[in-house]
Amino acid sequence: MKYVLILLYILLPLFASAKTIEVCPTCPVSQIKVGIDLAEEGDLIIIKAGTYKEHDIKITKNNIRIKGEGRPVIDGEMVGTVFHFSGSNFTLSGLKIIHVGHSYTQDFAAVLVINAKHFEIDDMILEKVYFGFLVEKSKHGVIKNCIVSSKNKDEAGAGNGVHIWKSSDMLVTNNDLHGMRDGIYLEFVKRSKMTHNHSHGNIRYGLHFMFSNNDEYSNNTFENNGAGVAVMFSKYIKMSENTFLLNWGDSSYGLLLKEIYDAEIHDNEFIQNTIGINIEGSTRINYSNNNFRNNGWAVKVKGACYKNKFYKNNFLQNSFDISYKGQINSNEFKSNYWSEYTGYDLDKNNVGDIPYRPVKLFSYIVNETPETIVLLRSLFVDIINFSEKVTPVFTPDNLVDASPAMKPIPKRKPQ
Repeated sequence: MKYVLILLYILLPLFASAKTIEVCPTCPVSQIKVGIDLAEEGDLIIIKAGTYKEHDIKITKNNIRIKGEGRPVIDGEMVGTVFHFSGSNFTLSGLKIIHVGHSYTQDFAAVLVINAKHFEIDDMILEKVYFGFLVEKSKHGVIKNCIVSSKNKDEAGAGNGVHIWKSSDMLVTNNDLHGMRDGIYLEFVKRSKMTHNHSHGNIRYGLHFMFSNNDEYSNNTFENNGAGVAVMFSKYIKMSENTFLLNWGDSSYGLLLKEIYDAEIHDNEFIQNTIGINIEGSTRINYSNNNFRNNGWAVKVKGACYKNKFYKNNFLQNSFDISYKGQINSNEFKSNYWSEYTGYDLDKNNVGDIPYRPVKLFSYIVNETPETIVLLRSLFVDIINFSEKVTPVFTPDNLVDASPAMKPIPKRKPQ
C-alpha cells in the first residue's frame, strides 16, 4: 500500500497537468502540426472531422495521444511521409490518411515509427499509400483494426501494408491489407505475433518473413495474392489456424518455406493454391492436422529437407499430394488421410492395412518436364504410376505412410 501511494504521488501531477488540444478547420488550432507543437507529455490531441492537407508531421515527445473524431482525412498530397513518430508511449487512432508520397529511393509511409516503445495504433484507414505502417528499431507496439490499401500494379513502385524492421514484441492483429506489394513484411523481427488479419490481392506476398525468429502467426487469411506467405531464413516459427486460399500462378503457392528450422505448422487450411506448401532447405518442422484441398500440388519438397514430420494431415482431391526431389528421405509420414488411397482395413481399426506411397512417378516426370502436365488425366499416367508403385525406381523407397487413415482427420477444437 505504501508503494501504491508513492506511485500515485508521482503520477498525479502528470494527470493533473495533462490537457486536451482540439484541432478543427474552424478552431483556434486549425493545423495538426500546430497542435503537436503545443502539446506536452501526457496531452490528448483530438482531430475533428475535416480534411487536413499536411505531411511530415513529426512527434518526438513521449506520452502523446492523437485521436480522430468523425474520421478526419489527412491528405499527404503525394509529397512524402505523413506522420513520423520517434517518441514512446503514444497512441494514434480514428484517422483516414490518403495520398502518401511515392519514391523509388525513399520509403515514404502514412505512419513512420522509429525507435519507439510501448505504442498502439488502432482503427486507421490508409488509402492510396506507398508504405502503410513502417516500423523500425521499435519494441512493444500494437497495430490493430486498420485497413490499408493501394492500387499499385508495379511491384517495384509499391510498398508494404505493414513493414516492420529490426524490432521485437510486436502485435499486428485484425487488419485488412490489399493492393500492396506485401501485405505484411517482417525482417529481423523477434517475439512477435500476426493474428486475425486478412491479407488479399497483394502483388507479391500476403505475409513475408525474413531473418525473424521466435514469431507466431495464426488465424489469418491469405487470399488471392501473388503468393500467400513466404517464410525465409528463420527459426522457431509457429504457424497455425491460417487459411491459404486461391493463390494461383505459374510460380505461386500458399506457403513458401526456405531455410526454416524447428517450426510448427498445424491446423491450417490450404485450399485451391497452385502449390500448398513449397519447401526448400527446411529441417525439423512438424506438420500436423492441416487440410490440403484441391491444390495443384499439396506439398512440394525441392531438396535439403530433413527430419520433418507429417502427421494427421488430410490430403483431399489434390492433383499431386507430394512432390519430392531426390532419392534420400529422412522425413516421416504417419497417420495421414489420403483421398487417393485405395487400400483396405480388414481389422476395422480405421488404419489402412497396406502402406501408401504418396509420391507418384508422374509428379517426378512433371518436375523434370513441366509440359507433360497435359497428360495428367490420361491412361498412360495411370500405367506409369502403377509401375512405380509396384517397383519404386525414381522415388525414395522409404517415402511411405505406413499407417494411412481410412477416414479424414476431424478438425481439432481451437487451442
